[in-house]
Amino acid sequence: MARAELMDFDKALELFEPVLGFEVHVELSTKTKMFSDAPNPAFSGNAVTEPNTAITPVCLGLPGSLPVVNEQAVSYAISLGLALGCQIAESSTFSRKNYFYPDTPKNYQISQYDEPIAFEGEVEVELPDGRLFTVPIERAHMEEDAGKLTHVGGSTGRIQGAEFSLVDYNRAGVPLVEIVTKPIIGAEADAPALGAAYVSLIRDIARALGISEARMERGNLRCDANVSLRPRGQEKLGTRTETKNVNSFRSVERAIRYEIQRQAAILAAGGEVQQETRHWHEDTGTTSPGRVKSDADDYRYFPEPDLLPVVPAPALIQQLRDALPEAPATRRRRLKEEWGFSDLEFRDVVNSGLLVEVDETVAAGAAPQQARKWWTGEIARIANAQNAEPAALITPADVAAIVALVDSGALTDRLARQVVEGVIAGEGTPAEVVESRGLQVVSDDGALIAAIDAALAAQPDVLEKIREGKVQAAGAVIGAVMKSMGGKADAARVRELVLERAQA
Repeated sequence: MARAELMDFDKALELFEPVLGFEVHVELSTKTKMFSDAPNPAFSGNAVTEPNTAITPVCLGLPGSLPVVNEQAVSYAISLGLALGCQIAESSTFSRKNYFYPDTPKNYQISQYDEPIAFEGEVEVELPDGRLFTVPIERAHMEEDAGKLTHVGGSTGRIQGAEFSLVDYNRAGVPLVEIVTKPIIGAEADAPALGAAYVSLIRDIARALGISEARMERGNLRCDANVSLRPRGQEKLGTRTETKNVNSFRSVERAIRYEIQRQAAILAAGGEVQQETRHWHEDTGTTSPGRVKSDADDYRYFPEPDLLPVVPAPALIQQLRDALPEAPATRRRRLKEEWGFSDLEFRDVVNSGLLVEVDETVAAGAAPQQARKWWTGEIARIANAQNAEPAALITPADVAAIVALVDSGALTDRLARQVVEGVIAGEGTPAEVVESRGLQVVSDDGALIAAIDAALAAQPDVLEKIREGKVQAAGAVIGAVMKSMGGKADAARVRELVLERAQA
């Protein structure tokens, strides 16, 4: 497929105004599914590994099976709606959204249509430079997830070119809340960064509420990004595209930027943008056509006849409102003060999307500066090289354990980087990697003195220089000892021993 023509991003913004919209799906971590007692694979306590084992007749829509609403999922949805500043409906209903696809065994999805559980909200999103942007929320509604298709054969893992496809219905029926924004106008050049920051905020809210792990790489959090352009001075909105299931914050930003450049080139050439879904290709940083986008009427929504309206008690809503955690902006201000970070240091953490990971690492016992250093440094470097999310590679508990080993003197920073690599490679816990790779720092004086003597024999003038007051000359010996011992020597102890030799 030929690569689409792109317009320079700045030129595109001169000619057109970008309008955004987001549909973010949050998988809820209830023990069971939305409408049945099948185990929910999104709940960490459920060990669901084999395909098509977390299913019931309700999941498959078999004749005679009837859905029952998951009460915990309703409470989670209300909590999320409240955290988004939404009004909670006195009564909300479920509908059948009809469409055929192999991963939807009933040929319809139970969702909410014209009467969602939450509506009319807004959230404040912090941009990379610290400015705040208000994103209007149209609705947050409950629904069930579809199954998962695996396309076998071909080089892309997509249906195009595949020899055959396998369907796993374990995910079918998993409870979701879909958060739909109103058209977002005025982001201008910040549009790509706003998209990433908004999805990151939703993740932080879901985690703070304890309703979802919200891991994009695992599909707990999925974003569909809508982009349209309208000529400068025009009131009517342009034709939008919907890039489906973008699975990382960085990819959200890249996909929005790409669509702005692609659509601008089409419009400037006198063409028309097709209203359609688009697939995001991480490897090429491009989107490709999916299917012509259906409007609501095409889904033939009608009320779900087997489910009564959801009518939450006012006392429940108030209870959930009272239990809300602190707002993300308030939390950030508190953490910045507690950690003693400068504006630049804290913004570095926020912009990297690693605030939650740093916070959890600090909670596990690491010093804030050390937690920041490892997450935004070595771990982020490896994640970028692997095109992965840092949180998908290593846990905050493991990072805290590595920091503790460094603090105790058991590891140097150089050795700790090797431990990080080992943990990410799946070699075990930090302690197990240290043991299996033999990375423990050598602090035995006998071994260190032997290495120092060998280094001094090769540089006999070092001791005399130190005695003359040139203490920095010890660095040459320390470097030689560290090299000979593969970086495992305790550098501070080596320095002490060298200076003792000079004083003898």
